Amino acid sequence: MSFDKYKTLIEEDDVVILYLNPNSMYAIKVKTNVVDKLGKTVDNVFQTTYGALKVKDLIGTEFGSKVTLSKGWAYVLHPTPELWTLTLPHRTQIIYTPDISMIILQLELRPGSVIVESGTGSGSLTHALARSVRPTGHVYTFDFHEQRVSVAQEEFSAHGLGGVVTSRHRDVCKQGFGEELTGRADAVFLDLPHPWLVIEHAIRTIKDSGGRFCSFSPCIEQVQKTCETLHSEGFTDIETMECLRREYCVQNRSFPLALADQDDSGPKVHTMPCMVLPANMPGHTGYLTCASLPPVWSRIQRQPAQDSTTPPGEETSPQ
Repeated sequence: MSFDKYKTLIEEDDVVILYLNPNSMYAIKVKTNVVDKLGKTVDNVFQTTYGALKVKDLIGTEFGSKVTLSKGWAYVLHPTPELWTLTLPHRTQIIYTPDISMIILQLELRPGSVIVESGTGSGSLTHALARSVRPTGHVYTFDFHEQRVSVAQEEFSAHGLGGVVTSRHRDVCKQGFGEELTGRADAVFLDLPHPWLVIEHAIRTIKDSGGRFCSFSPCIEQVQKTCETLHSEGFTDIETMECLRREYCVQNRSFPLALADQDDSGPKVHTMPCMVLPANMPGHTGYLTCASLPPVWSRIQRQPAQDSTTPPGEETSPQ
C-alpha cells in the first residue's frame, strides 16, 4: 500500500525500492516470511551484490534511510511511478518516463479526469496515469490478454490503486470500450498494433464536450494510417512527435594557457567547468500521435483522401 499516499515509516506489505546504484534498483515487497521451494516458511532474505538484506529489518524504518549490508550499503526509497518503471517485472515491452511525461502533458490530465487506456501490458504507464487523476478521477485500462489483466488488477490493488484503476479483459478493436463508458472519458490513450481500428470506438467514449487522444506506435506506417483516420473522423490539432532523452553533465576540464610564459612559475593550464555531452543516449522508442476531438456540435466528418491507385471514375469506399 505504498503508491496511494506518501508516508514516513515502512510497514508490512509495503513495496520499497532498494537502491544500490543508478544501474541497480529492485522493487521489494516487505514481508517477514516467505515460502521456499520446499514449501517451508523461512525468513525473507533478499540477496544483493553488497550482501544479504533481512527484509523484516525494514519494518519501522523511515523511507529514504541508509541500510548497512555486509559488503556496503543501500537506500530504501519510497516507490513512485518513475522508480516502478525502472524496477517492475516485465510482462510486455513498457513505455518509459520520457514518453510517459509527454503523454500525460498532451492528454491534459489532472485530478478528476477520466482516462481510458488500451494496452495495459506491465502497468508502467497506468501507475503514472493513476497518480495524475487521483483522488477523484479514474483510469479504465483494457488488454486482450486475460492473464495479464488478472495479474495487473492484483498488482494495482496491492499498491493501493484499486479505487482509482479498473482493469478489464476486452478486445477493444472488435468490441470497443463498452456501453458503460460511452461519453464518459476526458481522454483516450492507445498502445496497440492497429490503433486506427479503435478510433471510432474512442469517439463514442470521449465526452460530448470533446477531449484528447494519444497513440503510441513504434512504426511510421502505423502513424500514417492513424493520422489518416483521425483526419477523416474530424479530429483537429493532429501532430506526431518523438521523445528522445539526452542527459548532460558538468565536469571540470583543464586547458593549456596559450600566452603562458615559459619562464613564469605560474600555472600553465586553466581549469573551468564545462558541459559534457553523453557518450551515448537511448534511441527510438516510438512515435506519439496526439489530437483533439472537438465538441459534438462542431465535429466535421471528412471523406478519406482518394487513393492515387484508384482508376479514374471510381471512388474509394468510406472507412
